[in-house]
Amino acid sequence: MDIEKLNSAIMFGSFTNSELSSIIDAVKYAKSRLQKTTIRSLMVGDNVNFTSNKTGQNITGFVTKIAIKYVTVKTMQGLWRVPANMLTLVEDKEYA
Repeated sequence: MDIEKLNSAIMFGSFTNSELSSIIDAVKYAKSRLQKTTIRSLMVGDNVNFTSNKTGQNITGFVTKIAIKYVTVKTMQGLWRVPANMLTLVEDKEYA
């Protein structure tokens, strides 16, 4: 099923409150699992990339700290505290 059909089914379907709560719980679980997988794949010093919610810019930096939900990334613009599921590992080692 493509994402547009799924979104339309949720927004305009005739789901009950308990069915919608179940969908929300499933999405939260999937996001949590993705975040944990991402955190396990990162190490301090890894180059990462993310898109800033504030400016919309694509930003590259390196990991300085890994916490339970957030990763601290040092960039040219300073330190950023980024949710792990927003990060993409950059294989190019020239940045560091």
